[in-house]
Amino acid sequence: MTIALISYAHVSKRFGEAASAVTAVNDVSLDVAAGEFLAIVGGSGSGKSTLLRLANRLIDADDGTVMVEGADIRAVDPVTLRRRTGYVFQSGALFPHMSVGDNIGITPKLLGTPAREIAARVDELLALVRLDGGAYRDRLPHELSGGQRQRVGVARALAAKPRIVLMDEPFGALDPLTRDALGEDYRALHSKLALTTVMITHDMTEALLLADRIAVMHAGKMLALGTPVELSASREPYVMELLRTPRRQAERLNALLPGAGPS
Repeated sequence: MTIALISYAHVSKRFGEAASAVTAVNDVSLDVAAGEFLAIVGGSGSGKSTLLRLANRLIDADDGTVMVEGADIRAVDPVTLRRRTGYVFQSGALFPHMSVGDNIGITPKLLGTPAREIAARVDELLALVRLDGGAYRDRLPHELSGGQRQRVGVARALAAKPRIVLMDEPFGALDPLTRDALGEDYRALHSKLALTTVMITHDMTEALLLADRIAVMHAGKMLALGTPVELSASREPYVMELLRTPRRQAERLNALLPGAGPS
């Protein structure tokens, strides 16, 4: 039987006063299996980022139950939950006055890990995200490119050896080449480290290329859930519209670069 490492059961979240409250997530049920890479896609205001933040109690659900590693998160201290869950922000969100090494080591330090172990872990993680420790360990965030900052952000998320990594549009601000390379590198890390990853993205092509399954959110509801192949057979109008863009792009590229396809 497949074990759900994250489970949402009839979860809803509203913002604002009762009379004018906006329902950001509306009765969503979803299981994320151990070792799965799940992408959640949808337009602005669809509820996808809200759904992600419910998993580590950055916000709390109004209705329903969220379970992480078999425990109802309402019974888990939020700080403890966040320290054992990796989180990657779109901008990297590094502490600007802390070195790369100190940024990566912040969670192990808060957990009381000895300094020697932290230093070894920092070097190990920099190698994992393809950054040379000697060259980058002591740099400040402003001395890094956007792609390098995101690599450091991924390393920091992995520092406490989490089973779960949550990613909120982690590659959205990067140039296409860097975005593609970092996406592939993270997918390889996901498999190598046996992680469970939930990634928010507005880019359907990115979701199709990286994820095992894709959840489609629209107006707070989950409209569809499945593998890329399963979604390609969906007759849900919004899902079909999301899939038109990567299909159109592929058709245009094939027309412009006729010799680029498989021989």
